[in-house]
Amino acid sequence: MLSIAVSKGRILKDTLPLLAAAGIEPIEDPHTSRKLIFETRAGTAKLIVIRASDVPTFVEHGAADVGIAGKDILMEHGGDAVYEPLDLGIARCRLMVAGRPGCLDVGQRRLRVATKYVETTRRFFAAQGRQVELIKLYGSMELAPLVGLADAIVDLVDTGNTLRANGLEPMDPVAEISSRLIVNKTAMKMKHAEVQQLIDVLARATDGA
Repeated sequence: MLSIAVSKGRILKDTLPLLAAAGIEPIEDPHTSRKLIFETRAGTAKLIVIRASDVPTFVEHGAADVGIAGKDILMEHGGDAVYEPLDLGIARCRLMVAGRPGCLDVGQRRLRVATKYVETTRRFFAAQGRQVELIKLYGSMELAPLVGLADAIVDLVDTGNTLRANGLEPMDPVAEISSRLIVNKTAMKMKHAEVQQLIDVLARATDGA
């Protein structure tokens, strides 16, 4: 039996039809149930529903054989510990630098950037030869420039409506984001047939979406 880690919300909503194509359908509705582990009708897999940021950790350490996580989470976690065989093409958005017009011009002092993607942001600005002061936040990112906590933010942007509503605008793109299938390295060896079958079916379902 394969164990599949996935997070609630948009990724789970977009993932369930793809898993159904592989014959993996939870017996109970994970959107409404308070359970964290869901058995499936065919009995060939179980779903583990966890925080998005924990998916690569569960897969890396073998608590789940495979997982589905956004590329933003994988970039921040560091991807060397798991395989990433498939871009599912779901939950698309962009990781962007955003702020008020002219916010990146701060003269001689360091730019202050608020984000929950600290390592990704540090690498992005380092590649530009720019050192920044990073402030880690977990939510309400748009507030940071408004109250003087930071000059700019790095966050996920979908429509950009929330930015505009708060007088901010998207600036530099950091990465294009979509959800990826990731696989535990041991599971790829020990459960190779089952994992490969899942990859193949999801690839076909993704191509046909």
